[in-house]
Amino acid sequence: MALGLPPTIRACLFDLDGVITQTARVHARAWKQVFDEFLKARSEPPFDLVKDYDDYVDGKPREDGVRSFLASRHITVPDERVHDIADRKDQLFLDLIHHDGVQTYDGSISYLHAVKAARLKLAVVSSSRHTTEVLAAANLSNFFDAQVDGIVAEREHLNGKPAPDTYLKAASVLGAKPAAASVYEDALAGVKAGRAGGFGLVVGVDRAGQADALYAQGADVVVKDLADLLAK
Repeated sequence: MALGLPPTIRACLFDLDGVITQTARVHARAWKQVFDEFLKARSEPPFDLVKDYDDYVDGKPREDGVRSFLASRHITVPDERVHDIADRKDQLFLDLIHHDGVQTYDGSISYLHAVKAARLKLAVVSSSRHTTEVLAAANLSNFFDAQVDGIVAEREHLNGKPAPDTYLKAASVLGAKPAAASVYEDALAGVKAGRAGGFGLVVGVDRAGQADALYAQGADVVVKDLADLLAK
């Protein structure tokens, strides 16, 4: 079964939220709740669940997402307040996944198994500090050959997306040069990171009707679902 990849690709690097798991929706709900609480107290318009999420917070480390969104509203707050908002969002996210569980995308699971069957290396790359917990809830523990998440990024002082650092780290762990690795991302910041890292193929996964924006940030190909890449 073909994977829609150039023959030079030896490693596949997957974002988690929005690519493999449907937790991007959960993140968006948590962000909206915490920002709406903050904005209401300032008589500001509410957080847009689609545009604000896609443009300012999706794929980024939490504190970076807070700063990016607040900057879009020309709001400045002390660093302590940034951390408070980020921590509040984190707790809301955990509450939601513990209550509702974690769903995966069937097409992505099929693609992951096809990649493994082809004997290519797999890594999961996420800004989340709860990647291990989410993978366990999705029955994907120990599936990947490498995991670079928010904990690894903090420990090794890696810049978050849209910087390519976490993807470059994952490729290094797998023993693959960037040109021999493919990146799979639904976030604009993540696609930009894939392009900045010089990876052999950057696949944009369009879950939010933003194919043009994904191409503009550097995606080589954009699909609605990873199953679209599979061809018998």
